[in-house]
Amino acid sequence: MTHTDDLYRAASALMPGGTSRLHYYYPPHPIYAAHGRGCRLTDVDGVERVDFLNNMTAMLHGHADPEVNAAIIDQLQRGTAWSEPGEAEYHLAQLLIGRVPSLERIRFANSGTEAVMMAIKLAREFTGRSKLAKFEGHYHGYYDYVQVSVGSPPDAWGPDEAPATVAVSGGIAPSALDEVVVLPWNNREATARLLEQHGASIGALILDPLANRGGMAQAEPGFLDFLGEITRRLGIVLIYDEVISFRLAYGGAQERFGGRPDLTVFGKIIGGGLPVGAVGGRAEIMALLDPTAGKARVESGGTFSGNPLTMVAGHAALTKWTRDAVDRLNAMGARLRQRVDAVFAEAGEAGQLAGEGSLFRLMLTRETIRDYRTSVRTAQPMARMTAIHKRLMQEGIIISRIGLGCLSTPMGESELDAFVEAVRLAVHQ
Repeated sequence: MTHTDDLYRAASALMPGGTSRLHYYYPPHPIYAAHGRGCRLTDVDGVERVDFLNNMTAMLHGHADPEVNAAIIDQLQRGTAWSEPGEAEYHLAQLLIGRVPSLERIRFANSGTEAVMMAIKLAREFTGRSKLAKFEGHYHGYYDYVQVSVGSPPDAWGPDEAPATVAVSGGIAPSALDEVVVLPWNNREATARLLEQHGASIGALILDPLANRGGMAQAEPGFLDFLGEITRRLGIVLIYDEVISFRLAYGGAQERFGGRPDLTVFGKIIGGGLPVGAVGGRAEIMALLDPTAGKARVESGGTFSGNPLTMVAGHAALTKWTRDAVDRLNAMGARLRQRVDAVFAEAGEAGQLAGEGSLFRLMLTRETIRDYRTSVRTAQPMARMTAIHKRLMQEGIIISRIGLGCLSTPMGESELDAFVEAVRLAVHQ
């Protein structure tokens, strides 16, 4: 018995599944982390691995980055949280608004899910409409109205041109499903028809420009511009969820792929490794949160929203995320995808490393991934992904159980070499 076995058994008596991290559970049990430094993580049994997951892509600079730590320690001496706003909140807001042209105002929260909830409420109040449109396979957190048609099985899909609205969790009221219109990614004609049909009742359209759970299918040329045009014409608030994809460029996924959303949701990397969320965008929409002229039309608070520890950590992390740093990591990501694709091709096995920039997802299909359904239709069984994930862990490589991963700035060519070799061994096992 290892310490991990003992810890898992004891933790399972207190927490369902032995952890609060549902996304990182896998049988027989996950590893339990003890400490990290740079791009390496050591578990409670003393096993060191290269961390290509980085707290579900949140850690730009790996673990215990000296500059981020210094900012946290300095703030720690002056207080961890207070009821009042602080200067650090202003500085992070200033940095983000300076990077992303579509941001005119911003409000902080504690997680990406919280920020998604706030964005949807803003859109509903701004438009006077209650329905939400989202794309099949796009994940936007644990809010009832977005836990819909994410990872749904083929027998529940419905027609290609009109995806079914499928709850992906228990506890979601049927009435919530009635408020969601599911759209097919990269299908301009079907999307236009569904938006025209329901447009008078749709307040918001939310999308992830590089949806992990959607197979990281990139928008086809002109698709994001089309979405901007049709939402403006129909009076629908367009929301970009960049909780994960903001790391794709200095100014985020909208700089990388184009488009100008009305609102953008942030999380993960903007907190420097601490819990964070944010929503920003057009001043006239964000003004609904403003209490200075009386009661705010949309109420939003949060005991730890904008807390100084997170704000200084996020500012330190993003200050180091220069255009040169972005370009270096994105170039490494392109090399890694090319090399892993070659491993699958040489082995004659269906697989690829999908993604863009410093983000990737190991996908067990040869098919060009156009949308969620193409990422599933010809994919190898999940059991094969489970076996590959297990072998990668044995070879000292951490990714998610469904293949999600990313790079961090402490990484170099030796870490890429280790990843490619581990994939080679896993594919040939």
